[in-house]
Amino acid sequence: MINFLVKRFVKNYENTEDTEVRTSYGVLSSLVGIVCNVLLFAGKFLIGLLMKSMAVTADAFNNLSDAASSVISFVGVKMASKPADRDHPFGHGRMEYISALIVSFLVIEVGITFFKSSVEKIRNPEDIAFSWVPFLILVLSVGVKLWMSVFNRKLGKRIDSKVMLAAAADSMGDVITTSATIVSIIISGFTGINIDGAAGIAVSLIVVWSGISIARDTLEPLIGQGTDPKLYENIKTLVESYDGIVGTHDLIVHNYGPNRSMASIHAEVPRDVDIEVSHEIIDRVEREVTKKLGIFLVIHMDPVELHDARVLAIKSKVSNILHALDGQLSFHDFRVVFGQEQINLIFDLVVPYSYTEQEEDRLVQQVTALMQEVDSRYQCVITVDRSYLAEEK
Repeated sequence: MINFLVKRFVKNYENTEDTEVRTSYGVLSSLVGIVCNVLLFAGKFLIGLLMKSMAVTADAFNNLSDAASSVISFVGVKMASKPADRDHPFGHGRMEYISALIVSFLVIEVGITFFKSSVEKIRNPEDIAFSWVPFLILVLSVGVKLWMSVFNRKLGKRIDSKVMLAAAADSMGDVITTSATIVSIIISGFTGINIDGAAGIAVSLIVVWSGISIARDTLEPLIGQGTDPKLYENIKTLVESYDGIVGTHDLIVHNYGPNRSMASIHAEVPRDVDIEVSHEIIDRVEREVTKKLGIFLVIHMDPVELHDARVLAIKSKVSNILHALDGQLSFHDFRVVFGQEQINLIFDLVVPYSYTEQEEDRLVQQVTALMQEVDSRYQCVITVDRSYLAEEK
């Protein structure tokens, strides 16, 4: 069914890097969500009235909020597809994240509202009228929501859409909440024990948690995430594969929405090669990597020493000292300025995020002192840096 819908309504569905194709996927997901959730709301609302069940009614309005969320997702996807303009040179892709964030607030609001209603239901309970037909409709709704979760997750992973993955998580939450409602009806029907209010509270808490999870996942790219390790390694390996590039560091990827990113990286080149030759290599790398990965790449060129035995020996000594102090430390942009009475060792020192400012200062002092034990003329000019690489999950 999922593949049939994709092939029927998404033209060139395999070309997921294309903005128009992504928009078609988003529109399909939103329309399916609107239709399914409106139907589920209507059915559950009538069941809730007939059975006088707050848990069922809460679940019904949760589906209505899901329909509203699908409308917002639809609008967000359409706005995200707008091309770049003078005021937004990197396009409007982040509108997809913003729409997902709005969806999360709607979900949280619904959960809080029905938490209050469920508490009132506990204070003033009403008997639940059990009936097989409404009960079976609820069971059917679980199947529908489970399919919607699989549908949105499959499409979301295919085009890397936060909105669709949020919709998938929300649908799976609905599977859990409706299942809890069904359990409360079974208990009430066969034991006479009314746990409708308690089940409603459980449902509302799950709904709230689902909203919070969606908000957390969509806030990360808006705030600014570290570079995905796989993408980091892909860019790094590709840039370093070119002749004339001897190393890279300080790779930063700026996300402006799905498939809308720019990156900057420092590429190390031999200092004894003509600058025009190195510059031509850098230009070619920028063009070709941008074309291959679909990421606008800007490269800063750093000349490094590869042949001077004195410089290489000092660099090796610094490397050994840093490794002995902390295996997580690294350094780059290493230069040596020789003088009669003083030798400056200039480099950037990359430390973990766990280091405090005091620990950074102490580390700089330690490295300087240890190098001066090697040669009293050494003066370390250290710039403390951090990696922009995200942790593996």
